[in-house]
Amino acid sequence: MKVCGLSSVYLPSRRTFDRRLKTISKDIKERIALMGNLFVVEGLVRSHVVATDTALLKSKGNVWHRSSIKEGIVPCSGIDTDARWGYSHTKKWIFGYKLHIICSTDVPTIVPLSAYVTTANVSDKPIYSDVVSCLSPKTLKKIHYMVADPGFSSKKLYDLSMKRGFQLVCPVKRYKNTSVERLRLVDFYESTLGQVIYSKRRISIEPLIEHIKSVFRIDPVPSSGIENVRGIIMLVILLYQILVYYNCKVLKNDNPRRDIKYMIGC
Repeated sequence: MKVCGLSSVYLPSRRTFDRRLKTISKDIKERIALMGNLFVVEGLVRSHVVATDTALLKSKGNVWHRSSIKEGIVPCSGIDTDARWGYSHTKKWIFGYKLHIICSTDVPTIVPLSAYVTTANVSDKPIYSDVVSCLSPKTLKKIHYMVADPGFSSKKLYDLSMKRGFQLVCPVKRYKNTSVERLRLVDFYESTLGQVIYSKRRISIEPLIEHIKSVFRIDPVPSSGIENVRGIIMLVILLYQILVYYNCKVLKNDNPRRDIKYMIGC
């Protein structure tokens, strides 16, 4: 209780916890960035190449069909009216929320460096700037490349990345009327260096997201309402960082991902 900052005599009510959960996400977002920076400055991870991706998370309870959403009708109880429909090539249509995340890429210590949660219908591209902005300035200075899937490929994001001091690397196709500027991106992606850099995505952010979902059982999400869901998922990311840090610094574990499930009793 004392570790959590709570009195051993007085335990806050459930309503108090619920109120705090609705306002905690902004504070947690900053703490996630600080923890990510701690990994970088202490040399526990390298941030020369980082990866970004998103993950759709199913909502709690029944789904709200598009026709009912359009008409503003809630046909039955147990529907999270904050959740929305989102699409991914692997899971198709999902009614729920979306986790946006940036992580380190060098195995075995792969950790989140920045994160945010939106409804599932929010596109990856508009949130990219916000998730990048969450990164600590010290971490940003060390980043050379950001790898991402084709959904992040746009001139606006390439330019934004360059202004931040790093290069965004996405699969880029060559077309008949492709501009000279875009051809440079194609040439780099197809080069040996570009392929080595991009290959880090498959062994880092994809398994990291699946591991977090498996360990903390956040798919489907355990709560309803955007603020509640955002607070819980962001707390999960922060807790994951803390567990990895403890494994690295205290237990001197060279493969922290392997033991995290056992630490939380899963």
